[in-house]
Amino acid sequence: MMKAKYSKYVIVTGATGFIGCKLIPLLIKRNYNVLAISRNPEKVSNLAWFKQVKFLKYDLKKKQKKIKFNKNAGLIHLAWEGLPNYKSNFHIKYNLPNSYKFIKSLIFSGLKKALITGTCAEYGMVSGPITSKNKTFPFTSYAIAKDKLRIKLMTLKNKKKYKLQWPRIFFVYDKERQSQNSLIGKLNIAIDNKQKVFNLSGGEQVRDYLSVEKVAKNILDLYESNKSGVKNICSGKPITVKRLVKNHIKKRKSNISLNFGYYPYSDIEPMKFWGIPDKKF
Repeated sequence: MMKAKYSKYVIVTGATGFIGCKLIPLLIKRNYNVLAISRNPEKVSNLAWFKQVKFLKYDLKKKQKKIKFNKNAGLIHLAWEGLPNYKSNFHIKYNLPNSYKFIKSLIFSGLKKALITGTCAEYGMVSGPITSKNKTFPFTSYAIAKDKLRIKLMTLKNKKKYKLQWPRIFFVYDKERQSQNSLIGKLNIAIDNKQKVFNLSGGEQVRDYLSVEKVAKNILDLYESNKSGVKNICSGKPITVKRLVKNHIKKRKSNISLNFGYYPYSDIEPMKFWGIPDKKF
């Protein structure tokens, strides 16, 4: 089956974020005209792809002028503040209305296609394998805000016709540029600082990790497809945190010791869950 035609103009928010930094080079390689949006021009100006995109400094929290864009452009919305504080009401009070207002403004200005990144946290405290058909039971403020945004954008389709794509991302892994707030990011810092011991939880949690490079590619493949609705972006391969950490230490050729059980298990996630990826887009 041939893929549907798509525009080569795209707006990307969260351009300097964890996924955005991997996605934009892929878009450039596939000959997209990219309008990269970020609050931080200093950060983006140091990136290798900066001169190959059109950049716009934009803060969703502040009142801004309308964005001018090609009539055939689509949107990939990655921006989301306040992580990894998943319990903060900031997500509901600010991120939800700011993102909705921003996306709605583009749609009423002629945007025909929007891909908005969701999260596996929308599924809530559900154990075992999870498909994109599962109902949502968001538990944290972050998950509630994301799920409400999806519902509001679905309702908006009754007023304005446009394609909505909602990839739900599970756990993202990147050994090179991992966020310092993540488990692997903290482990890398400990190894680099030649710490003798690394503290963590019991490590028996089962999770679904996918490299950030594959996440970015899957997002782009979905964007270029004619598929709409919710799709799982995941590996489909469950792994314990203990195994993940030990594998990473082996790759780093480190002798750091692991102190399991130092931290309690998370109270906002089930012990064992992983995604069932949707078929290739």
